[in-house]
Amino acid sequence: MDMTEADSPNRQTHKPWLFRTYAGHSTAEKSNALYRANLARGQTGLSVAFDLPTQTGYDSDHPLARGEVGKVGVPVAHLGDMRAYFDRIPLERMNTSMTINATAPWLRALYIAVAEEQGADIAALQGTVQNVFIKAYLSRCTYICPPEPSLNLILDVAVYWYRAVPNWNPMNVFSYHLQEAGATPEQELAFALATALAVLDGLKERVPAEDFPRLVGRISFFVNAGIRYVTEMCKMRAFADLWDEICRERYGVAEEKYRRFRYGVQVNSLGLTEQQPENNVYRILIEMLAVTLSKNARARAVQLPAWNEALGLPRPWDQQWSLRMQQIMAYETDLLEYDDLFDMNPAVEAKVEALKQGARAELANLEGMGGAIGAIGYMKAQLVNSNAARLAGIERGDTIVVGVNRWTEGETSPLLDAEGGIMTVDPAVEQDQIDRLNAWRAARDARAVAAALDALRRAAREGRNVMEPSIAAAKAGVTTGEWAGVMREIHGQYRGPTGVSRAVSNETEGLDEIRAAVDRVSDRLGRRLRVLIGKPGLDGHSNGAEQIALRARDCGIDIDYDGIRLPPDELVEAARRETPHVIGLSILSGSHLPLVSETMEKLRAAGFGDIPVIVGGIIPDEDAGRLRGLGVAKVYTPKDFRLNYIILDLLRLADPGNGGVD
Repeated sequence: MDMTEADSPNRQTHKPWLFRTYAGHSTAEKSNALYRANLARGQTGLSVAFDLPTQTGYDSDHPLARGEVGKVGVPVAHLGDMRAYFDRIPLERMNTSMTINATAPWLRALYIAVAEEQGADIAALQGTVQNVFIKAYLSRCTYICPPEPSLNLILDVAVYWYRAVPNWNPMNVFSYHLQEAGATPEQELAFALATALAVLDGLKERVPAEDFPRLVGRISFFVNAGIRYVTEMCKMRAFADLWDEICRERYGVAEEKYRRFRYGVQVNSLGLTEQQPENNVYRILIEMLAVTLSKNARARAVQLPAWNEALGLPRPWDQQWSLRMQQIMAYETDLLEYDDLFDMNPAVEAKVEALKQGARAELANLEGMGGAIGAIGYMKAQLVNSNAARLAGIERGDTIVVGVNRWTEGETSPLLDAEGGIMTVDPAVEQDQIDRLNAWRAARDARAVAAALDALRRAAREGRNVMEPSIAAAKAGVTTGEWAGVMREIHGQYRGPTGVSRAVSNETEGLDEIRAAVDRVSDRLGRRLRVLIGKPGLDGHSNGAEQIALRARDCGIDIDYDGIRLPPDELVEAARRETPHVIGLSILSGSHLPLVSETMEKLRAAGFGDIPVIVGGIIPDEDAGRLRGLGVAKVYTPKDFRLNYIILDLLRLADPGNGGVD
């Protein structure tokens, strides 16, 4: 049988995107083994996950790091950890994405130091560092310092890297977590672009005019692709158009290549469900189509979550399954043989134009508030509002989620094995990491460390670029906590807005009856029902806590919620000050057992052991049982999406006599 030209194995194809999986856990050595295994399976780029102490600038033995070491990424406390992390991985031949913000200068310094040890040509390194600040205050909450000095640290990285490492993207405008926090497509476009404007306006003052277009050309984006396929695909096309428009009109960039919208993507983890988790495979595939089918808006790099990430940490096999999905799409289908499939499509063009108009209007609104930094509080409140509307739609059934609010009956998944279908981190990992950290401190040259920290301190105080003294500090043996300690000393710490106090009232149906019940219970208690909500540990995913706080407030409950990183000692002090009837803890990093145990012990020691405690997070059934054994009254996971039921539970716990609660 004759082969047509289109069927020929020599047919012309476009270059595929980079295949990545977002990975890192427990120790540098174990994460290194995972990376090398994934590369052997056909992964073409690395996407590095650091644990929360590393992201927020604490050493593994800091009190705030308790229970968090190695949970959502790898701990990197010093050059030795980074060296082990990339052992036998030639960095000169890698394309590495590093998800890091507040400690970006430091982690980049460690990366440079390891690359130099490998003998790499530093100018040849390729990859991306997230290095963005607005989303750190609005969604993921891994910030350290106030916005203004954080922006200056971002500029330090960008200015140093465009000169020393010209093929590296020194900043990744990160809109992924904005959608996770509830952003509409228009908000995602506008808030991300406002972040880019804040950075580019600063860079324009710090680099020669002739270099500026080239630096603009190195700015990349990292976006989210949700389940609404057509909208998400059109959003990517709108992003590309708006970025080209901004580069031309605001910054006068003439060269088309420097105006290209270059982005990587992780498809939506927010939409993955704990119920019927096998359905997540289809969701992931559909979401990937939004960033691959349209050639003119195709992602440069794609990383897919695993089907079980709503349950806990994926295993290597789970990540391999997601990698194979990308490979099949790129190499078994004929997708890469065609130019854009959606050009001149009237429905697509109309949707893209509508998204652009909405984004332009929101951008103008933000500009009127002083840009991204001045509008942080406003943007946070808008995200809380949008997320409340999203959840209300699911509760009402207006938004159908298969297996959650429709077709909830199904067979038990054979993918869920005796261990729950996820990987767990051995608690002994934390002490092992601390022991190695102490050994590192004991073996280093203390005078060299002190001198390096002093040089770093002077540079930060005088407003000079901190990259070179950070690299020198990395080589001297300085630790992550020591580097970040200098930044805190010079620039101060920051507690971001919660968005709850500025959020509008929720329009969810059925609140009138609950409000009446709150009034009756409050009358029985002799004062207004009060709930204290806290997030102990370093977990910055605050969406759940914010939505509980907002719904409870709208039902007439007095809420005390001060945001993230409330250590157990501060939680106890808040209980002493506010005398709540119920305490709610939200922990999504997997550190619920040690943090809840410590909190419960300290509450009892302070005489508050009779206050009911509820806990929410990504909590396996076995751990939920252990939490109840610690005295926790109720445990909630992502499957408990009906917030009104949780509010009724609060009433029953505050008033065990069930006065006024039917």
